[in-house]
Amino acid sequence: MTPRRIVLALPDPPLPFGNAAARWFWVLLKGLANSGHDVTTFAVYRGEAERDATLEAFPPSEYDLRLFRESPARGIVQKWQTLRRPYSYPFSGELRHGLAQRLATGYDVLHLEQLWTGWLGWQHPTRTLLNIHYLFEIDLASKPPDGVKERLLQRITSRAERSLLGHFPHLATVTPRLTQRVQQLAPQARVTTVPLAIDLTKYTFDDRTLDDQHPVVTLIGSFDWYPSLAAGRRLLKRLWPDIKRQVPAATLQLVGRNAEQALGHLAQSADITITQNVSDIRPYFTNAHVMLYAPTSASGMKVKILESFAFGLPVVTTPDGVEGIPTSPGVHAEIAEDDAGLVAGVVRLLRDAGHWSAMRNEARSLLETHCVPQTSLTALDRCYEQILESRTAS
Repeated sequence: MTPRRIVLALPDPPLPFGNAAARWFWVLLKGLANSGHDVTTFAVYRGEAERDATLEAFPPSEYDLRLFRESPARGIVQKWQTLRRPYSYPFSGELRHGLAQRLATGYDVLHLEQLWTGWLGWQHPTRTLLNIHYLFEIDLASKPPDGVKERLLQRITSRAERSLLGHFPHLATVTPRLTQRVQQLAPQARVTTVPLAIDLTKYTFDDRTLDDQHPVVTLIGSFDWYPSLAAGRRLLKRLWPDIKRQVPAATLQLVGRNAEQALGHLAQSADITITQNVSDIRPYFTNAHVMLYAPTSASGMKVKILESFAFGLPVVTTPDGVEGIPTSPGVHAEIAEDDAGLVAGVVRLLRDAGHWSAMRNEARSLLETHCVPQTSLTALDRCYEQILESRTAS
């Protein structure tokens, strides 16, 4: 890679076990720096522990990483800002001022991760790469608005999403499906697919076996995001009763952000446990035997699926669940659209230890072959070259 001056803006700190996107941010910053690029990173943090962990992972003596506390979403100014530029409130005035000062000193590419960071690069569209992880129009397609206020918010969000996509001539997405849709929404843009990658050295693949006496089915996710919430409701209301009838020894655990708050009222059985807002999600991948994630509409690569593959936790999901991952049904994951197919996939895995073991090995091998950091970094380098070539041509 040719060394470039990259200014990188992240909505979360780059931590290997932070939130879902942070896993990719960890790989991204490490990879860009190790490739010889001159990288200045601006990132938002939400607590002192998160800030300290980030500075420990990226010491100031080695990385130019500048952390800014998230601005709280309150007050008349923030409300006006939300109407004018939705979801821009986390980026504090200090962050925006610091970013402007850094850009004024010279740079080659302003690299923005996730849609709403686009507000930070609004004044610099031709030298910006905006990376899209998902689309609201897809993820909220099956969500009925809960009242007038939410209907208005969805309308504002949709308009802002299209405005941002239409503003930047250089866009990236994480899957071919997103690339195709973004190209339709932003025909003026050059859109490139840059798949997400995770750091597999952080994921222990052990030699555990299927416990057919006490099998555990799990769903791990952020339940304040509608696709995960919808998947949790579907699991509790429609899928779990049929699984339990066929595998009476099975238990169910749901884990993740706001899980109890969102789904506790649906879990009225002793064989279901719900745990929310845990400090370390890793034990919940390794104590389970099947991940069942069945969204009705969800775009982008799902980090929870990548992590399940990495830990050796077999997955049952819909086609949306493995978007962007070159999976073969029945080999790397059990994949079905309908309830009966999803239930059958779980039951097959819990009853067949040989199939269970083979699938976990195939899924891990798939990640080691296709979802490696170098693939993503090479795709990013092509994006940077295109931006620089377009500036030269103009």
